[in-house]
Amino acid sequence: MPQPTHPRSHAPRLLVAALLLATTACTATTDTTPPNNTSAPQVTGPLCAALPTGTEPGNPTFLAGQPVDQALRWIPTLTTFEAALRTSGALTELPTGTDVTILAPSDDAFAAKFSEDNWDDLMARHTDQLRTLLKAHLITGTHSIEALTTAGTATTLDGTTVTVTRTGPTARLDDRADAVCADYQATNARIHIINAVLGPLPTTADDTDQRAH
Repeated sequence: MPQPTHPRSHAPRLLVAALLLATTACTATTDTTPPNNTSAPQVTGPLCAALPTGTEPGNPTFLAGQPVDQALRWIPTLTTFEAALRTSGALTELPTGTDVTILAPSDDAFAAKFSEDNWDDLMARHTDQLRTLLKAHLITGTHSIEALTTAGTATTLDGTTVTVTRTGPTARLDDRADAVCADYQATNARIHIINAVLGPLPTTADDTDQRAH
């Protein structure tokens, strides 16, 4: 005759089952938690080594959290370009929240393109021409240098189509300018420093114009 089972005899099995359920629940929660991406933005190009890195003011990680107009002020080789954007209002014409890619000529690029008198005249008296010039360096949307070279072309805000080709570790634009430090990030923006000025304005600098920016 079978003996009745005492209720307590189920306790060990119930405890094991409860532990298994708890372990499964914890595992599921861990597996579905999105990864925390803390990787720093990676800038590339021969000029990058001369620009702020690590924890220095203006380093790429710091700039990634800044509005684009503020980020440009922290990059020491873009003082001319940043001042021109501020004077012309080219960025403020964009709708709020618009993503933008900036092909930013360095100070040396502007010095090689414009004489001091010509540049001062553009800044003070011909802001329409200045605004058009700067739009030749702005592209709607945020595009890495890799994305631009993969696409092969990009259309700037002045309506010009720029060819973008891979040249070793960097990229060349319209066979006129090289990206010398690419892929800075800012709020709603990518910034690629280039070593020549784009757009249709003529070169007015000569060997006697030694202005520094």
